[in-house]
Amino acid sequence: MKGTERLHGLGQSLWLDYISRDLLNSGKLKRYIDEFSVTGLTSNPTIFDQAINNSTAYDAAIRHHSHESSSPEELFFAVALEDISRAAELFGSVHGRTSRVDGWVSLELSPLLAHDTARSVSEAQELFRRAGLPNLFIKIPGTKEGLGAIEESIFGGVPVNVTLLFSREQYLAAADAYLRGIERRIEAGLNPEVASVASVFISRWDVAVAKRVSPQLRNRLGIAMGKRIYAAFNSLISSDRSRRLYNFGARPQRLLWGSTGTKDPEASKTLYATGLAAPFTVNTMPEDTLNAVAVNTDPIDLLQAHGGDGEVLAEFTKEGIDVAALAEQLQDEGAKSFIKSWNDLMQVIEKKL
Repeated sequence: MKGTERLHGLGQSLWLDYISRDLLNSGKLKRYIDEFSVTGLTSNPTIFDQAINNSTAYDAAIRHHSHESSSPEELFFAVALEDISRAAELFGSVHGRTSRVDGWVSLELSPLLAHDTARSVSEAQELFRRAGLPNLFIKIPGTKEGLGAIEESIFGGVPVNVTLLFSREQYLAAADAYLRGIERRIEAGLNPEVASVASVFISRWDVAVAKRVSPQLRNRLGIAMGKRIYAAFNSLISSDRSRRLYNFGARPQRLLWGSTGTKDPEASKTLYATGLAAPFTVNTMPEDTLNAVAVNTDPIDLLQAHGGDGEVLAEFTKEGIDVAALAEQLQDEGAKSFIKSWNDLMQVIEKKL
């Protein structure tokens, strides 16, 4: 049994953190679905920047849509929605079979809107309407400014993938925004079944502290933070507040592990995949990580519901790591990196034109 099949059997959804026209045209995504238990897909500006810049597969589509698009941004979404729609169709049977729990694809709003709540809400609604896909998540960052956009989008019936979460506090703030949106739908007499995932970024923790801690603590902070957040997740979805909403027909917001590709060449490629195995969660992986997990034969232990690893976090504190301050730094840096990728992407499209 492949490692991917074992993880899926334990109750974790495996999504691919990548999309490109070559991936779709070659049939590789279909093979990942059939052979590696892949049940969803995520994308971001960096992924599309690399896909469009490094391939001629988009040239015809860019030429075609250039006649109807007034800006590189409009042209990008026209081209990206073609890829996203094809991927969504491939996952359609999963989406139906799991009663909308799984089989999702994700597309990000322009990161230039990260500090504009009103425009984020309107653009999320328009992008979701324009796509016309029942299994599409609109990605909105879980920054302080993004929380209002998350609540309003959920209230408006738009499924949301909350991104750029690093700490327990950031996760809980994003989860609260989701719950407020659902509560408002119930109060308004609307269907409360609006799906969402909360995406926690893992590997960037270890990259940030690699040169600041002793060797025995290398590549341990990301998983330790994941365990802390997993404990908060389990507590929240079993809380009185959440169970009240389930009684009205709502569903829990799932936890998603993002940034799970190992950055340290000396560490195992499956470090974060096997270290964060947990039922009713999602792990979205880059291709090389997915392939490494597929051939992995090591035992896989599920996370404990209570999280654990408090002692490990205490060791980082002793070595001068302020995880609360670092979480804010990582979220800010993540938002800026997506803006850079977005600007690069717009330049690539202009160059293609």
